[in-house]
Amino acid sequence: MAAAPPPAPPLTVLGIETSCDETAAAVVERAADGSGRLLSNIVRSQWEEHRRFGGVVPEIAARSHVTCLDDLISEALRTAGLGFAELSAIAATAGPGLVGGLVVGMVTGKALALAHAKPFLAINHLEAHALTVGLTEGLRPPYLLLLVSGGHTQLLLVRDVGVYERLGTTIDDALGEAFDKTAKLLGLGQPGGPAVERGAMGGDAERFDFPRPLMGRADPHFSFAGLKTAVRRRATGLVPLTEKDIADLCAGFQLAAMDAVADRVSRAMAIAEERLGPGVPHRLVVAGGVAANKVLRARLDDLVRERGYTLHLPPASLCTDNGAMIAWAGAERLARGSTDRLDAPARPRWPLDAQAPAAIGAGVKA
Repeated sequence: MAAAPPPAPPLTVLGIETSCDETAAAVVERAADGSGRLLSNIVRSQWEEHRRFGGVVPEIAARSHVTCLDDLISEALRTAGLGFAELSAIAATAGPGLVGGLVVGMVTGKALALAHAKPFLAINHLEAHALTVGLTEGLRPPYLLLLVSGGHTQLLLVRDVGVYERLGTTIDDALGEAFDKTAKLLGLGQPGGPAVERGAMGGDAERFDFPRPLMGRADPHFSFAGLKTAVRRRATGLVPLTEKDIADLCAGFQLAAMDAVADRVSRAMAIAEERLGPGVPHRLVVAGGVAANKVLRARLDDLVRERGYTLHLPPASLCTDNGAMIAWAGAERLARGSTDRLDAPARPRWPLDAQAPAAIGAGVKA
């Protein structure tokens, strides 16, 4: 009898993330059986550089990436106990995101790949969020994905690596963007998601009757611009705001937003069950920066119990932008024989499902 072939060696990938206001580098290992191991994950936030402007300034973000990216890559390799020679490939975020930042990460990743004769992978940032549970839990598609971040709010069927079907999207503001703008309105500082969540503690969520946009609609799209405007009108009518006013506004906004999200996810569950057919496990994955919100997690935990789903969320440190998710998406693609040329472009817009029809009334963020 012939001896069994030796197992394939693990894939070890360096990931670089520079799409917005976090500079990050990480190293992950993917075993031949598809299981993953996080070897290092280094993230530097830029909020202090942007704080006085009340939001991310693209030029400042790009310069900040240039200043620290080399050091972060060195730290990620040192923490992992590896050198470039031991890497299988180098992956960098190619989009979507701020083009200046994307170029910084892409040029760095390509230069390293060329200098060390390693394959290069240009990674879709949204795909990286979508696949993170493969690293953290070993979860394989198919599953329903709720992607909630500062720039995107979408519901997608993740059928396989590289195969995505968009069910719903935001027709105006993303959920994270609505949190950021509400925080700015109320003088809570940035980043807005954690600021509003802290501000809502002890607040009376029932004091204000805020709208729940698109509740009950058949298509699982989102809208948060009207809710944000309602908060502004209430706040303007209460000036000068007391601490209790701010707490109640935060709590009311957060409850209304989460009611709307739960309703939209419930509708997407029904569509996913129909399209995936019988016998497919009912699984909801939540990814993106807003996935760290404790109220959202609790609300979705109730929903999945009602609908017979299991809920899968990365740890909070891997919900916000990070290099580990980029490295893991790169490893998943590399395992399937996919790499990119060194002339791969940065793509400020890069939908996961390019064939999805436009939502009626949707803006450019859809």
